[in-house]
Amino acid sequence: METYAAPVTDLQFVIENLLGYDNISGLEPFGDVTPELGGAILKEAAKFSDEILAPLNRVGDQQGCVLENGVVRTPEGFPDAYRQMIDAGWISMAAPEEYGGQNLPTVFAIAAFEMWSAANTAFGLVPVLSQSAIDLMLEHADPGLKQTYLHKMVSGEWTTTMNLTEPQAGSDLSLLRTKAVKEDDHYRISGQKIYISGGDHDLSDNIVHLVLARLPDAPPGNRGISLFLVPKYLVRENGELGNRNDLRPLSLETKLGIHGNPTCVMSYGDNGGAVGYLIGGENQGLAGMFTMMNLARLMVGLQGVAITERAYQQALSYAKDRLQGSRSNGTDAPSLAPIIHHPDVKRMLLDMKCIAEAGRCLTLYAAYCIDLSKRHADAATRQKFSDRLSLLTPVIKAWITDRAIDCASTGIQVHGGLGYIEDTGAAQHFRDARIMAIYEGTNGIQANDLIGRKIVREYGTSMLGLISEMKEDLAGAKAADGEALAAILSATRQSVDDLDSAVDWILGSASDDPDGVSAGAAAFLKLSGDAICGWLVAKCAIATQNLLDQGENKSEPLKGRILSARHFAETFLPQTKAALSTLRSGQPAITEMSEAMFG
Repeated sequence: METYAAPVTDLQFVIENLLGYDNISGLEPFGDVTPELGGAILKEAAKFSDEILAPLNRVGDQQGCVLENGVVRTPEGFPDAYRQMIDAGWISMAAPEEYGGQNLPTVFAIAAFEMWSAANTAFGLVPVLSQSAIDLMLEHADPGLKQTYLHKMVSGEWTTTMNLTEPQAGSDLSLLRTKAVKEDDHYRISGQKIYISGGDHDLSDNIVHLVLARLPDAPPGNRGISLFLVPKYLVRENGELGNRNDLRPLSLETKLGIHGNPTCVMSYGDNGGAVGYLIGGENQGLAGMFTMMNLARLMVGLQGVAITERAYQQALSYAKDRLQGSRSNGTDAPSLAPIIHHPDVKRMLLDMKCIAEAGRCLTLYAAYCIDLSKRHADAATRQKFSDRLSLLTPVIKAWITDRAIDCASTGIQVHGGLGYIEDTGAAQHFRDARIMAIYEGTNGIQANDLIGRKIVREYGTSMLGLISEMKEDLAGAKAADGEALAAILSATRQSVDDLDSAVDWILGSASDDPDGVSAGAAAFLKLSGDAICGWLVAKCAIATQNLLDQGENKSEPLKGRILSARHFAETFLPQTKAALSTLRSGQPAITEMSEAMFG
């Protein structure tokens, strides 16, 4: 009953028809990238996800991780699967050749990460963090640290963690207490970190911890935070591993989901201080950490797409097999019919299908923005897409994961009472999905970032530029004789107009009513995600209709893509009008409600 088949055809469709192989191959050094190469990469990544990772998903959930004698043991099969991932070179796909990478487009790496996260969410966290840490090191580490650590990180032989949170310091990093004291060419780190994904395990030879800490004379607040590389094992000058560093996992958290990934309470410096190396300048740690966090936020959004796809596939399989009731149309139908023929079940499946497809469009488009921001020959174009990626990051992280949680819950509903029983596996997807709205910055923080930094502080420049591009695309789109496409385009144009109106209201109200604007942040993020995804879905629908009109492919799945896009347009895009109304209200119930009024 619990099945997964990587959506290679859909991934390839989006890459080819939304992004365009000609556009990708036009970037240096991707001249040799072709649909054939892309297809081969996707098929091999799918084989690894379907045959190696997916069968371990239930194993990881049921066995979990165990801390014994100061060492964490991961579920059965995980170490061997990770070794196969390293041997195949998967983690190194988008990394520079200088450090052993393959220098492939980020688009392919993101597509592969989606498949692996869908196959096994807990396992997929490991390469996700590695990819983010590699970016941090490339941008902020000094040449010596790069030479010592990056080759092994790129190969996957050494994994990484992100150490921010402490018992008293969650979203507010200004409350950090972990200490760093300079000693010769390194620092001594002491303190405790919590909620550290992959804090210890038996998958890799070494673990590179990236730790935020304070120097003794650091300024207060966020201005006094520094970033350090703290390895589990020290590295000798010849590159071999040396002594165990002064750090250890104190305990493993008992969690709702992602049981196969160890979430650790970490202690640094119980015996004199763990050896750490400064990344970037003193008191400049947040700049480096946010490089890692921003990519990690994109990856969490990708997890949302993945878990939606996984929950959808399982619900679809069940709906095709489960016989209940009779068909709602036709007089000669059998007395029993698969529940997929019932309109309400179709509705739920379409909700899940269209969200998976919309989220996939958004994450692959973001990956393309990364490639453009790094590889385009024109500096202004690189900056444009760097800014666009920054704009989209909170939307990707929050909009997709909120929708993913809803879709995982819908997957349970499709199963009926059986979905509430753990044996079916449907509940695991919901449990695994729930953390996605919390870690790497809660979705509320993402909404505040979008409305506060990306709109108010930047005067809406990036968003208004995107809106202009969206309107231009939609203005030139023709529906021809396609009723479905006409409905899609009409709803999408209205949602983009609503987004434009929302930005106009925010910019006009921010100085006079900052609390009211802030209170509407969640509504604005939802509106933004709906409209932007609507634009991308519409572009794919246009490409799909062109293929159908040309008679190249009359397959039912291709027709289904048009109807899935129509469902998104007619079910989710009308919600932008309600979100705009909520935003414009100024949310007086929120702004006027005092602590005492809550009772």
